[in-house]
Amino acid sequence: MATARARAALVFVALLQMAAVVVVRASHVVYPELQSLEAKHVDGKLRTGYHFQPPKHWINDPNGPMYYKGLYHLFYQYNPKGAVWGNIEWAHSVSTDLIDWTALEPGIYPSKTFDEKGCWSGSATVLPSGVPVIMYTGIDPDERQVQNVAYPVNLSDPYLREWYKPDYNPIINPDGGINASAFRDPTTAWYGPDGHWRLLVGSKVNMKGLAVLYRSRDFKKWVKAHHPLHSAHTGMWECPDFFPVAVAGGSRHYRRGVDTAELHDAAVAEEVKYVLKVSLDLTRYEYYTVGWYDHATDRYVPDAAFPDNDYGLRYDYGDFYASKSFYDPAKRRRIVWGWANESDTVPDDRRKGWAGIQAIPRKLWLSADGKQLVQWPVEELKALRAKHVNVTDKVIKKGNYFEVTGFKSVQSDVDMAFAIKDLSKAEEFDPAWRTDAEALCKKLGSDVDGGVGPFGLWALASGDLKERTAVFFRVFKANDSSHVVLMCNDPTRSSYESKIYRPTFAGFVDVDIAKNKQIALRTLIDHSVVESFGARGKTCILTRVYPRKAVGDDAHLFVFNNGESDVKVTNLDAWEMKTPKMNAEE
Repeated sequence: MATARARAALVFVALLQMAAVVVVRASHVVYPELQSLEAKHVDGKLRTGYHFQPPKHWINDPNGPMYYKGLYHLFYQYNPKGAVWGNIEWAHSVSTDLIDWTALEPGIYPSKTFDEKGCWSGSATVLPSGVPVIMYTGIDPDERQVQNVAYPVNLSDPYLREWYKPDYNPIINPDGGINASAFRDPTTAWYGPDGHWRLLVGSKVNMKGLAVLYRSRDFKKWVKAHHPLHSAHTGMWECPDFFPVAVAGGSRHYRRGVDTAELHDAAVAEEVKYVLKVSLDLTRYEYYTVGWYDHATDRYVPDAAFPDNDYGLRYDYGDFYASKSFYDPAKRRRIVWGWANESDTVPDDRRKGWAGIQAIPRKLWLSADGKQLVQWPVEELKALRAKHVNVTDKVIKKGNYFEVTGFKSVQSDVDMAFAIKDLSKAEEFDPAWRTDAEALCKKLGSDVDGGVGPFGLWALASGDLKERTAVFFRVFKANDSSHVVLMCNDPTRSSYESKIYRPTFAGFVDVDIAKNKQIALRTLIDHSVVESFGARGKTCILTRVYPRKAVGDDAHLFVFNNGESDVKVTNLDAWEMKTPKMNAEE
């Protein structure tokens, strides 16, 4: 469960004083006076068109995604009574294609002593018998975080409309030195070669984040292992996720997903590595490592190339948190969901009547060189593409820009590639910048002239360019033979509204830019979200923005270059995106 306690807030204050930064609103901020203020009116002006969200009210973490009897299921944290955090239950939607969604009755909601004060985040596991099981965190009368299980009432119902909670819950209590106020978000369970089920629960000891390991023979009685699967000094670990990925060179294509049920095959087990992703309650970012998992000792060891700290690799370097993945057996792929919080104000959310969206579901796999995960919007998204425009071989000199016309960009999918004319103009890269891409992007923003870049898009821009959200690259020279590519989402000029939080997000892109002097960019634009994928999904950044002028037909799209080197748009394809069926009730 994405949460921030008062003591964490004190740490936040200290960090703010040291770093002079603004922090995104945490999810677990309680507004008692707002808990029963159900939205009477929904303002749809900035509401997304094709990103997942319910008709109104607050949402946060994606929960228990799975595929069952021909339907994709997504549960998510939801407040049925208002557009702020509180009254949390598991809302439930289903889809045949991950694009059109139908809302059902809540799947899990407070109804027992062991969850009477809230049903927080968790995961789904499909047992070998085909029975789906939900594991979730409940808040008991003493405010303890306990782990519970729920089963479908009717297995023949593909919609899984009703769930029951056995009386033997909670199945995992915060015993044995566990912090009962920092013990949540159980993972999907996996079955080991020794006949035991295993799962992880996020926790902490002081400033050490923990993936606490539990084992069970029958999915009822769970025993804590003598040691965590893994830990690191990063503060509380929320929403852990642990899963296998195929490596290149094996018997299966490395872009295919791996089901944990397949790992009983020794040959398959030899061809996988494991991913451990954690969400950091202190910073509101996530990071992941890739490494080896020893089933016999229940130890996970990240590869040395993956930083195991706040500077680690992320699924997304923007507004993307509490992510949860699942294996899709229908298309043999792994899909990840992530929550994008609002960055406007609580009064804004109350006025709108809604808060929070889910990022576009992404296929996820380990890159061929094993150096990182790669993500790409699920292929089904293409079904929403409508009116199309194309730009080919258009050169942009320093200080120039052009508008992409002939379509409505406010709800669009833009896929393009840039070619760089002269890499010798790249600025020198200071190695000290390597650990803080955001600070570098903030210092060298889209309006700061460079050598190679900044070049990219101005999305959700007003016609006079006084409002615009920049998505861009800047290339640096690391030494005589290598370069560093920075990717940024810069919303500092995205809105006239002064109270909106407008952080600059950034990440480095692992690409050999000298090899062909080209780099690709795909950007999903959807009214109040700009979701970008650099270098075919190697670096991803999602930004929430709230324009006041660049709304509806008044939103424009431009391509710009503020670098000394010419850049050429070798190809740009842009599509208006249709609006899918989004959570209308069945």
